[in-house]
Amino acid sequence: MVIGAGQAGLSAAYHLQRRGFLAAGGTGENAAPAMAENAPGSYVVVDAEAGPGGAWRHRWQSLRMATVNGISDLPGIPKPDVDPAEPSSAFLSRYFGDYESGLGLNILRPVKVRSVSREDDRPSGRLRIETSVGSWSARAVINATGTWTRPFWPIYPGQSSFRGRQLHVADYVAAEEFRGQHVIVVGGGISAVGLLDEISQVTTTSWFTRREPVWRDAEFDRQAGHDAVALVEERVRQGLPPQSVVSVTGLIRTPSLRAAAARGALNRREMFTAIEPDGVRLADGSFLAAAVILWATGFRAELEHLSPLHLRGTGGGIAMDGTQVAAEERVHLVGYGPSSSTIGANRAGRAAVAGILRMFDRRAAEEART
Repeated sequence: MVIGAGQAGLSAAYHLQRRGFLAAGGTGENAAPAMAENAPGSYVVVDAEAGPGGAWRHRWQSLRMATVNGISDLPGIPKPDVDPAEPSSAFLSRYFGDYESGLGLNILRPVKVRSVSREDDRPSGRLRIETSVGSWSARAVINATGTWTRPFWPIYPGQSSFRGRQLHVADYVAAEEFRGQHVIVVGGGISAVGLLDEISQVTTTSWFTRREPVWRDAEFDRQAGHDAVALVEERVRQGLPPQSVVSVTGLIRTPSLRAAAARGALNRREMFTAIEPDGVRLADGSFLAAAVILWATGFRAELEHLSPLHLRGTGGGIAMDGTQVAAEERVHLVGYGPSSSTIGANRAGRAAVAGILRMFDRRAAEEART
């Protein structure tokens, strides 16, 4: 089973189909189609969204294709011609939808996965997937649930006393709704600086981060990108919670961000020490009034449905061997850690399917010897 139909999930479905797996649907007795003679098995893709596009369905309307961080083609079908002015949510939802129908992937939605558990104690046994529409039994799971549904909200003293508006990037719609209000933006990633640029064009802003971001004046070359991903990969191999790729790549000074810096929008402040009803208390003891606090503080992986498998280690993360969970070969995580970038998600889908086939082949050989 593939859980999630964003870029990583669609990539996994493509490679399952390409390697001969047959698309299944339904639950219980109707879960699998009649097997072709040489088919390695069947697969089903479930997605919690109401339609195609994954997290892109929820991106703010002002995020246009001209400004979105690079999007890789899905495997097998390249993106159509791009209108730079089109909202990314509209373009990518349409592209993903056309991709699904063009390949006949038969995504089942909306389906919310509630839990994944082991059916028995055998390492070669099956997994039970409980969902909002019934249950499935599977030999392996490729999890591609992403992060959008788990925005991270830091906790600060006095946070609940704030009389203004607090929102996360996941709730952001457009800068115009903040006109005439002083907006505090918290965070040091791509979303934070991008929204600072946008909001500072219609109202006053202040920017707070724990540390100064690493700025770059040019795009990464292939080697630098490879090295950055390797750092993230090493963390998950050790069982530590993954960091975003941008945390090690830094931020590129685009022309729009240079203009924002010239306006003073990127004058970083040291993190405030407390939140008060009408603003924040600064590190030097002074007070800054504000009507809005926008938390651009990132997301965490949506993995709660995997809790019955007890995959997390003492480091707080899940130890990985490529896309495979190191302690559970039946589970692969794609779009997690180093594969959270769009190009990484495509590669991870291919790697996960290859790993599952190796597991099936090894088990078949073991059964033949007994």
